[in-house]
Amino acid sequence: MANEKKMDCVILGLLSHESMTGYEIKKRMDTTLSFFWGASFGSIYPTLNGLVREGMVTKYETKENGRNKAIYHITQEGRLYLKKWLQLPIEKDEMRYETLLKLFFGNEIGEGGTLKHIVAFKDKVQKQLPMLEGAARTLEKIEDEDDAHLYYKLTAMCGVKIYEAFLEWSEEVTEILKEKGRI
Repeated sequence: MANEKKMDCVILGLLSHESMTGYEIKKRMDTTLSFFWGASFGSIYPTLNGLVREGMVTKYETKENGRNKAIYHITQEGRLYLKKWLQLPIEKDEMRYETLLKLFFGNEIGEGGTLKHIVAFKDKVQKQLPMLEGAARTLEKIEDEDDAHLYYKLTAMCGVKIYEAFLEWSEEVTEILKEKGRI
């Protein structure tokens, strides 16, 4: 399956748990999945339309508060496609952090600019870590209610470990720069 089809699988995966609107899919990506995957409305809706055309998702219209609302539901064909993709070997895992890219080339702007990036990164991680920890705790309590909760919890646990390591790293980098007299 080509790289561009991963968005198909992300949406199918979300719909495998519950039917949703495009807006709800975007909201889920901006919250639950934002720690490791993202998408824009500009990629979500064309993907949904393609999944409907391919018979992997059905779309039904309802009215809520006088407004039309399109709700998407995964089909059996969509579930089979998702399961097939889930069994394939991982094509690539990548970590892309602009903070690290700018740190790598930090000699061009000096320690002041570099430290600003590190501090901003640390602040962001400190704000997001409690959300991950809370999700992991909540999922721990409800993991027996739905088979999917175990896997959500395991993913959240990974996020907690990574973010804890990011905080530790941020502190170490700051200390190293201080010791070298760079800040």
